[in-house]
Amino acid sequence: MGTSSGSNINQQSSYKMLPPRQQPLSGGLQTSLSLVTLDPMLSPDGQEPRSNSDNVRGSPTESASSRETWPTADASTAKKMENRKTEIDCHEQSVIRRISSADKISLRDVARERVDLISEKMHPLPDEFLEELKNGLRAILEGNGGSQHREEFLTLQKLVQSRTDLTAKTLIRAHRVQLEILVAINTGIQAFLHPNISLSQTSLIEVFVYKRCRNIACQNQLPAEDCTCEICTNRNGFCKLCMCVICNKFDFEVNTCRWIGCDLCSHWTHTDCAIRDGQICMGPSVKSVAAPTEMLFSCRACNRTSELLGWVKDVFQHCAPAWDGESLMRELDFVSRIFRGSEDPRGRKLSWKCEDLIEKMKGGFAESTACRAILMFFQELDIDSPKNLENGEGGRLIAPEEACNRIADVVQEAIRKMEMVANEKMRVFKKAHMALEDCDKELEDKAREVTELKQERQKKKLQIEELERIVRLKQAEADMFQLKANEAKREADRLQRIALAKSDKSEEEYASCYLKLRLSEAEAEKQYLFEKIKLQESSCASQSGAAVTLHR
Repeated sequence: MGTSSGSNINQQSSYKMLPPRQQPLSGGLQTSLSLVTLDPMLSPDGQEPRSNSDNVRGSPTESASSRETWPTADASTAKKMENRKTEIDCHEQSVIRRISSADKISLRDVARERVDLISEKMHPLPDEFLEELKNGLRAILEGNGGSQHREEFLTLQKLVQSRTDLTAKTLIRAHRVQLEILVAINTGIQAFLHPNISLSQTSLIEVFVYKRCRNIACQNQLPAEDCTCEICTNRNGFCKLCMCVICNKFDFEVNTCRWIGCDLCSHWTHTDCAIRDGQICMGPSVKSVAAPTEMLFSCRACNRTSELLGWVKDVFQHCAPAWDGESLMRELDFVSRIFRGSEDPRGRKLSWKCEDLIEKMKGGFAESTACRAILMFFQELDIDSPKNLENGEGGRLIAPEEACNRIADVVQEAIRKMEMVANEKMRVFKKAHMALEDCDKELEDKAREVTELKQERQKKKLQIEELERIVRLKQAEADMFQLKANEAKREADRLQRIALAKSDKSEEEYASCYLKLRLSEAEAEKQYLFEKIKLQESSCASQSGAAVTLHR
């Protein structure tokens, strides 16, 4: 029998929902956000981080709020991160100081100014400034500043939610950081600002306009599963797959009695919310013979009831072996509070048994022993049911025909449950088969990609070898040209020396010829002068002889 919140009482339907912990966990988004609401209209509800399942029948996986707490590392890692953050902050401040005051943008500007204007202003701004802007909003959403941060957030949210121009058409032109800030302000969830969570522009716009679930671990289109109920139709941003019908929150609790699912409409409700609002109460029983009434869950979405004892039993049978001691105590406390006001003997016994086991575990009772004890107690309740069927309450004998009718009802109910389990198994099998086929296709694609990569690698290897061969050839050519250049240089040096030697010899021969020529010229001039002197002497002698003759 699949774990469920019971069979429907008003409608004789045998459809059952699988328990949160029975859902196959996927390899999808795993997050450890723990969110606390800043909405004053909603009571804060601290929830512990849990892993989640992406199965559509699974339990909700996150709390709708405006604050998240991320897991902290050890002290040394935290100190290193703090020092690194300080360095980054100093660098960011130095960058931000260089931005003029006219170019700066505040969170209020983003919340109230036109989308296109803010987008145009954001584009030239450095990433450090935009990250600082997001950090400022994260600090406000964390609420460490007390009432001042709360008032600032409510002011920003009022500015955003009062605008009529923020539509899917206008948000397409928004800057990425601008859109993240608007979505974080509108939903109050700072996960949209975290650098490790990157949704597409379209997804952010759909979250803002309530067309996609704001739970990052869910992200289903709204209304989920095309539900046409009043709650899914009229509540903006409500997702039936992960949110409580009463408080609109989602958290990380899965595989637990903390959530109750309706068998018929598949809506989920926090157990605490159901107890607080009176959705868990006594009602007429159609299956139990031991008492005319039993504890029932009334779904606010469809106003139909489901029994709780079978649901609790199935949750424990499927999930209790995997719980640790703290989880088991918490689940026992849930069950104890569910059946605390029960008028059904089985419900009262179950409540007393849970309280007794809680006290024993506080005194050191082993969790494995407590788990076996509660599972054994459920088996005893099942054994007691046929006895009550036969004897009636207080040993009252019943007519054989009535007993046969009741036995037939029990058999029919068992058959319906078996059919439900078979259908669910078939659905799971088909889903697993489809997933296997997808994996096979993906493996084939990957194998083809690997083959292509190998071929490309071989091609690149051949190209590299060809290039290496060309390089070696060019290197040999370069060596040969270098050798010839060296030889040419040596020949040039030799010819230069020969030219210098011939030049020196030519200069010497020129100097010798020049000197000889000058010597010949000097000799000729000497001879000329000698003859001239000689002629002058002869002329003087002739003149002297003539003078003497005349004198005589």
